[in-house]
Amino acid sequence: MTEKIKNPILPGFNPDPSIVRVKDDYYIATSTFEWFPGVAIHHSKDLINWELIGYALTSKKHINMTGNPNSGGVWAPCLTYCDELFYLIFSDAKTIKGPYKDVHNYLTTATNIKGPWSEPIYLNSSGFDPSLFHDDDGRKWLLNMRWNHRFGDARRFGGIIIQEYDPKAKKLIGPIETIFTGSKEIGKTEGAHIYKHNGYYYLMTAEGGTGYSHAVTLARSKNLKGPYEIHPDNPILTSKDKPNLELQRAGHASLVETQNGQWYIVHLCSRPVMPQKRCVLGRETAIQKAKWNSDGWLRLETGGNDPLISVPSPGLPSCPFKPEPARDDFDSTKLSLHFNTLRIPADESWLSLKERPGWLRLYGRESLGSKHAQSLIARKLTSLNCTAQTCVEFEPEIFQQAAGLVLLYDTQNYYYLKITHDENIGRCINVCFSQNDNYAELEPIPFGLEHKLCHLKAEVDYDKLYFSYSLDETQWHKFDKTFDITTLSDEFCNEGSFTGAFAGLCVQDLTGQKTKADFDYFEYKEKSRT
Repeated sequence: MTEKIKNPILPGFNPDPSIVRVKDDYYIATSTFEWFPGVAIHHSKDLINWELIGYALTSKKHINMTGNPNSGGVWAPCLTYCDELFYLIFSDAKTIKGPYKDVHNYLTTATNIKGPWSEPIYLNSSGFDPSLFHDDDGRKWLLNMRWNHRFGDARRFGGIIIQEYDPKAKKLIGPIETIFTGSKEIGKTEGAHIYKHNGYYYLMTAEGGTGYSHAVTLARSKNLKGPYEIHPDNPILTSKDKPNLELQRAGHASLVETQNGQWYIVHLCSRPVMPQKRCVLGRETAIQKAKWNSDGWLRLETGGNDPLISVPSPGLPSCPFKPEPARDDFDSTKLSLHFNTLRIPADESWLSLKERPGWLRLYGRESLGSKHAQSLIARKLTSLNCTAQTCVEFEPEIFQQAAGLVLLYDTQNYYYLKITHDENIGRCINVCFSQNDNYAELEPIPFGLEHKLCHLKAEVDYDKLYFSYSLDETQWHKFDKTFDITTLSDEFCNEGSFTGAFAGLCVQDLTGQKTKADFDYFEYKEKSRT
């Protein structure tokens, strides 16, 4: 019996998947937005088991996101392989609200998927969701949606444009042409990829916006530049108007053929917390099995267009990966791949795993509201039934200094269990929280000077968040207040709409003295994947 693939294959914030196969290896690149490093890359050999193997944009020479808006930064990468070279197209979104989109598109290449990746080549800024198509005559073509700031709503999506890319000159050449304006029924056409199969060019696009009306549209033409006819049963994949489906917001897809001739679509999806209908885990990556029918059109193998939780695997040899340890004791001199930073890379000016071996040392910098220089590392939440825990040693001298455990979505939305200082009671433990910049704090709890270390814990139970602390990791003291974790979601947050919830460690020092905090470990445990 063929083993099943369980969706989502990349749980947690892993949107806009672009999949490519190189011989027996499969790679998926996903968007990372304002989180650094940029463009997460996962690897599989069987389409069932996936492992994070690295990132493409690992330094400021690849991307500088200092000051980028929430949900800006790296949008919708496209990963392809041709001429024994990996090609990665990506966007850097600088302006995302209002009529304008300042989104700059780049190309970087590597001979090895783990890098090093070349310094990016600037391509254009006419729109977002760029992709690269390698035709079988050797020519290469850049696609992207064109943004039209003159109009409102769906009319701003000005169609899919194409222009030739010259790999020798390392620039775009020739005319810019519109090849597809989308389906009238859905609209908001973006996320374009072209595939050539049996003499046709197949254009796969995302439509309907990346919310609950999201969909995958397929069109085809005998000519690269069209005209394109739309699939007779379009959309080929969607969750729209199907509230009982576990996978919602299905769309933004890419296609891959296995080495044994089977076809799969990877796509983004979300699993909302109900009844709030908020997606705390963000937009995740799922996979569906597809087949080519006798009429030359691609359809889901099971019929219909519903995204399924359980999907037949291609029957390739099983290749599980060693699971990520739940506890990181910071014994390595390198930060785990599962940690990300905000907008800028980690460097020794604010983070060290060497100064106190076995500990992570962070030097306090700007506030949780900063889009420039935060001292923060965090990992994605991948379950709504999980705990995050740490142990911190910190000696604040003023209320402007704090360190601790944070759960956050963006600079306006977070829950922070922190050690800080109060003028009346001295060193203390407190919880502060922000909901679309509506900030509040609980009453501080004194933290005696005789205790150097404090253990901090966050527990997520579906739609609820609890905080507790311990001075000996045995006796835990739980805060009375229950928090609403669903505020850390696309649907709630005013500025963002594209990322997901993270748990992490951070330090602030608003005096500018860069006071240090030492963390003994970080532990993330899931009780279930849902």
